[in-house]
Amino acid sequence: MPATKKLPKIVYAGDRDIAVWVLEFLIKQGVRPVALLVSDKERATHARQLVKLCRRLDRSRVLRGTQFRERKGIELLKELEPDYIISVHAPYIFPEECLGIPKIGILNLHPAYLPYNRGWHTPTWAIWDETPYGATLHFMDKTIDTGAIIHQKRLKVMPTDTADTLYKRVKSLELETFKEAWPLIVSKNYVRKPQQRGGGTIHKKRDIEKLQHIDLDAKVKAGDLIRRIRALTTNDVGEAAYFEVNGKRYRVQIRVVAEKPGKKSKTSKR
Repeated sequence: MPATKKLPKIVYAGDRDIAVWVLEFLIKQGVRPVALLVSDKERATHARQLVKLCRRLDRSRVLRGTQFRERKGIELLKELEPDYIISVHAPYIFPEECLGIPKIGILNLHPAYLPYNRGWHTPTWAIWDETPYGATLHFMDKTIDTGAIIHQKRLKVMPTDTADTLYKRVKSLELETFKEAWPLIVSKNYVRKPQQRGGGTIHKKRDIEKLQHIDLDAKVKAGDLIRRIRALTTNDVGEAAYFEVNGKRYRVQIRVVAEKPGKKSKTSKR
């Protein structure tokens, strides 16, 4: 009988539905995280579901918000001696002290085709900058989203895509990327592909503010304006493009529909 491969000891960090999907997959593989890092109440979207999936986990091993960066949290993680910390859309930066805790490293699942679109609002910038897009599983290092890649997949940005639709599509691709990489994670039979330090792009959370204001008197190409509104159409209207009239602000979002071949448009009757 062939020997069963030993599963790695994992600390799991995440938020949003994609983090729930990946954790569900890990549990089906027989993995039970030795600790769980979830967002605090103000930032959490799916913390309850993540905690529920780890219902057998001692509550002292559930760290919320930035507790994992505090002395007590760091000491707990060191005591657990994990092989990996797996981070899926966790909204907090891991300090340098945390990087050396897992025996192998911290793996991060990022909704972008690195080295393009490091940082925040990756679907927005993929549409606006017209950069390659996809999902990447990579090791964390001292700077944001610059660590060695172990697996990534491309996703074509469609003319119908807004930042919202693209984000929904990339989450499914992230899950696929992680599932494909899982046997390599278990066997450690992966190749660490270093990223080009001088290439790629990176954006901070507030960078989209530079795109949002539409000057009604400015001369712009129609294609550029449509692309900008697509890039700023997310699930949050506060991130949308806007124009101002008499001091009042109006938000603009867009829906783009591909017409089916051969289908004639209907003329409304009045």
